[in-house]
Amino acid sequence: MPELPEVQALVDFLAERTAGLAVAKVELASISVLKTFDPPPQALEGSPVDSVTRHGKFLDLDADGTHLVFHLARAGWLRWSERLPATVVRPGKSPIALRVRLSDGSGFDLTEAGTKKSLAAYLVRDPREVPGIARLGPDPLGDGFTLEVFRGLLAGRRTQIKGLLRDQEVIAGVGNAYSDEILHVAKISPFAIAGSLPPEVVERLYAAVRDTLAGAVRAASGRPAAELKDAKRAGMRVHGRAGQACPECGDVVREVSFADTSLQYCATCQTGGKPLADRRMSRLLK
Repeated sequence: MPELPEVQALVDFLAERTAGLAVAKVELASISVLKTFDPPPQALEGSPVDSVTRHGKFLDLDADGTHLVFHLARAGWLRWSERLPATVVRPGKSPIALRVRLSDGSGFDLTEAGTKKSLAAYLVRDPREVPGIARLGPDPLGDGFTLEVFRGLLAGRRTQIKGLLRDQEVIAGVGNAYSDEILHVAKISPFAIAGSLPPEVVERLYAAVRDTLAGAVRAASGRPAAELKDAKRAGMRVHGRAGQACPECGDVVREVSFADTSLQYCATCQTGGKPLADRRMSRLLK
């Protein structure tokens, strides 16, 4: 799933390539991907692209006041073409869900792999009409995301810190991968209770949030959309690296599995050397 750094890179990529262009046509290959009905897709046609921005993990293409907002979810992606094929996309077995043609013949497809369809697109006059955007917490790279604001978000919460970092209504844009990375940098257990963290640990975690995400944005900046997934994987310290050596201490990176996801961590760096219980694996071994 693309998270804040990759989404920001896609925003920058699209902003550069759509500058001075207009939307020529929007083609739907999956009716279910479009979550709104007014305005219709035709409202974008002929409209100049004014800007491309980000709200958490949502991308927002503003074409003369009509916003195409989309969330790539777990298996969605944006595929750019300097010259789109002339054939119109049709519903079928193709992974393409939506195509945007631009006035110079270039454009992009929103695609989704797998059978679980979560990719979502919205056509709205105000991005705040999108429910997910209306509920977003503060952007962790925004100027207003200060240490005091962060302390306030954690205060009194009896939630595990891993889950809180991923909660889009608390902090916008962080998902499973970067929450693992942030907690490794901050040397905090993913199961630590957010509201119980000592002040100095909260300060360390705040710095890890800002530094990790800013560094990932810099690493992704300027890359074509097609390279972002591989670049993200290559830059991970612990996420997706179970069984490999921790880059900080050399201990093995461990994993905790859940029903449909997993987390990775270093016991030496984050939990005082104590492995966390992996309940799913424990059941399998009985």
